[in-house]
Formats: sequence, C-alpha cells, structure tokens
Amino acid sequence: MNMPSTIEKISGFVRDELIEDPNIELAVDQDLLSTGHVDSMGIMRLITFLEEEFSIGVPPEDVTIDHFVSLEAIAGYVCQRIGDG
Repeated sequence: MNMPSTIEKISGFVRDELIEDPNIELAVDQDLLSTGHVDSMGIMRLITFLEEEFSIGVPPEDVTIDHFVSLEAIAGYVCQRIGDG
C-alpha cells in the first residue's frame, strides 16, 4: 500500500465519520488534535478503523500524539505497521 492511497482512505474516514463540517479543508500535515477536528473518542474510532481497514494491530503504547497528529503521520504509522507485518 502506498502513502497517497493510505492518506486518501484515512482522510475519507476522518471527513465522513469524525468531522461534523464536510466543508473543512484538511491539509495532510494539519494538526488534527489541536484544531479539535479529532478528540480522544475520535482517536479510538480511528484506531478501530485502521485495524479493520489495514489489518494491523495498534498496541496501546503506539497511541501517541506523534503517530496520530496529522493525516500524514497516521498514514506513515500505518505504512510502517504494514511493513512490520
């Protein structure tokens, strides 16, 4: 799986399931947490999506700001987990 398609899938989920305003533009490097676009419950929903969509496990110690701060960071984490798989 390549980075652009991974970002696209994650972005679609975030837009459709976590953000209430579909008109919000999201840059791949935008901080989703400090902007309030994704909260702690959203992170949990996102993790469930990632585990199901990409057939990866996300251990509790990997649930860090560094891994979930932006679409780019999330996609990088997913690609790394798939590579480890």
